[in-house]
Amino acid sequence: MGKKASYSPAMSDLDAGRRGPWVAPCPPPPQETWVAWLVPLIALANIVSFGYTMYVNDCPSTHRLEASDCVFPSLGRFAFEPFSINPLLGPSLYTLDSLGALDYNKVVVEGERWRLLACIWLHAGVIHLLANMLSLLFTGVRLEQEFGFVKIGLLYVLSGIGGSLMSCFSIQSNISVGASGALFGLLGAMLSELITNWTIYSNKCAALLTLMVVIAINLVVGVVPHVDSSAHIGGFVSGFLLGFVLLMRPQFGWISRRHIPPGYNMELIRPKHNLCQYLLWFTALVVLIIG
Repeated sequence: MGKKASYSPAMSDLDAGRRGPWVAPCPPPPQETWVAWLVPLIALANIVSFGYTMYVNDCPSTHRLEASDCVFPSLGRFAFEPFSINPLLGPSLYTLDSLGALDYNKVVVEGERWRLLACIWLHAGVIHLLANMLSLLFTGVRLEQEFGFVKIGLLYVLSGIGGSLMSCFSIQSNISVGASGALFGLLGAMLSELITNWTIYSNKCAALLTLMVVIAINLVVGVVPHVDSSAHIGGFVSGFLLGFVLLMRPQFGWISRRHIPPGYNMELIRPKHNLCQYLLWFTALVVLIIG
């Protein structure tokens, strides 16, 4: 989104700290990126999980239906439930519930806390799965390339749990599945990352406009019937706060001390992070702990 690359000063720039006034640095080299492997692996895991869900569902035999009543009966036990039961080309609610769908009574009353995490690996159908995985690859790969698999993995899982908690206490009469909370967490983190790392963006307006369009499109999807919008909100808020904590970058112009020669004028060095970044980091951390 038009970021400035990290500044690594040339010797002429460093010498300016000893010889005289500071001069503008030459354009820095492109920033190195991580190899994104975790996000594609998460997408693959979701696809495998859906395949296992359909195997367990076994439409032709589980519900004692005629094979012709299932959608795509030629798939055998992987055939989809009739459209009258599941219009998204997927399993029955009973199968989803048995494999870990989010259910208020089972989570709160029966203490099955594992469902808060398990539900983000389940999907209601092929349409649901494809929509989520395309969104995951579109947003997650870029974030992993910039911040690495550890931070993005934590962000994905914690945002998913945050979305599950919000959904659990908002929708108590139905079950809920899907990675939407985790995905909206990535979107929220993209917004907070833009805010806290504002100084390193060369084209701030374009970056902000692009991000807001992506968020708006996903929010519109959230108002479609049968979509768990509470999980979207919970995941987005969780990711937004986590982004301030996990995705803070050094401000533009900061010089690592290992690149500073003896005798350099230390007054010319900018701090690694500015006051605004520290305030946002501290505030977000406090809200996460309290919340």
